[in-house]
Amino acid sequence: MSTVAGASGGPEHRLGTATLTISGSDGGPLADAEVTIEQTRHAFAFGSIGFDLIGLANGRGEPGDVELAERYLDVFNTATLPFYWRDFEPEPGRPRTDELRRSAEWFRDRGVTVKGHPLAWHTLAPRWLLDRPVDEVEEALRARIRREAAGFAGLIDTWDAINEVVIMPVFEAEENAITPLARARGRIHVIRLAFDEARAANPAATLLLNDFDLSTAYECLIEGVLEAGVRLDAIGLQTHMHQGFRGEEELVAIADRFARYGLPLHFTETSLVSGDLMPPHIEDLNDWQVDEWPSTPDGEARQADELERHYRALVGHPAVAAITYWGITDRGAWLNAPIGLLRADGSPKPSYRALRDLVKGEWWLPPTTVRTDAGGRVAVRGFAGDYAVRRAGSADAAPEPFAIARGADAAVSVTL
Repeated sequence: MSTVAGASGGPEHRLGTATLTISGSDGGPLADAEVTIEQTRHAFAFGSIGFDLIGLANGRGEPGDVELAERYLDVFNTATLPFYWRDFEPEPGRPRTDELRRSAEWFRDRGVTVKGHPLAWHTLAPRWLLDRPVDEVEEALRARIRREAAGFAGLIDTWDAINEVVIMPVFEAEENAITPLARARGRIHVIRLAFDEARAANPAATLLLNDFDLSTAYECLIEGVLEAGVRLDAIGLQTHMHQGFRGEEELVAIADRFARYGLPLHFTETSLVSGDLMPPHIEDLNDWQVDEWPSTPDGEARQADELERHYRALVGHPAVAAITYWGITDRGAWLNAPIGLLRADGSPKPSYRALRDLVKGEWWLPPTTVRTDAGGRVAVRGFAGDYAVRRAGSADAAPEPFAIARGADAAVSVTL
């Protein structure tokens, strides 16, 4: 029996095997026949923010957006959309629901899973909530979470339920109404309300607790949340690296520490700089403000090397289920930093090619033609995900889908 092997450089724990028994339209085995097999999607969430394509999705794209979209869709299968409350609902009762819905539908229609970020966060809370009583603030927050989780159910089923809670009760950098709520009722109370409201509104949702503070303080918070009986579906870990690459050893150590809770790990916000690094004495990345932060040839070479190392280390860790890169382009990037995989003019940096070579090269099965045995069988081994098979030379015929599950050795029957 022939075996089609993909994902030549993939970690073994990401792989699976499907042994296809292929029948013809007469019901008999399609014996000694050429068939073409190809991968159509990764099960692993290779993500990026979709902020830059909101305009295109809503009919007001800028020059270069079509090409930007093509490059995006060629690598990423998951998009994070912005639900920062202050921007999403600048006036009470006037949320940007239609715009974000069209954006989510645009991605969905192109086979991209959509995630919302975030449902609750002290930063970028609406200014119109300021000076309201704590009870009023809590009810407004609950209503906002219910509205978004229910209103986008089936379209957006993954959410950062609450963001950056480690510092929430003592956050003073920006006046907001959520910090006083956390101070008055406690962090776990606010976390519980975020998860409870979102889950009640969309029981099928995958809900994350997400933070940039990867110290033991986050571990203590997670332990307190779990001990309080709050159900987490995944743990979000931010790894913005404007001051330099953390290195494989540290990344694996982080994943090991948080994997002990038995939950999937999502590296929700990853960035690597392709220019000069931010000075190491800066504690809050938001304190570093520059008008220009150019990408450089040396920086781009470094970024490509570090990006590949970052993805290899984390995809190689069994607990990691998702990596979201925080921006495909330098255009409008956070902190004006050259963290994109494309330059501001849309041209690809070496880092874009490096990531694509992994996601759609080394870890991907391209269209491959193989011959079935006398029983119509062929084995396919590759990265967990979605695949398709069709008769060789019949490009117009609809392919038959099948899936490969991680770590599985499954028998699959298809009819062509």
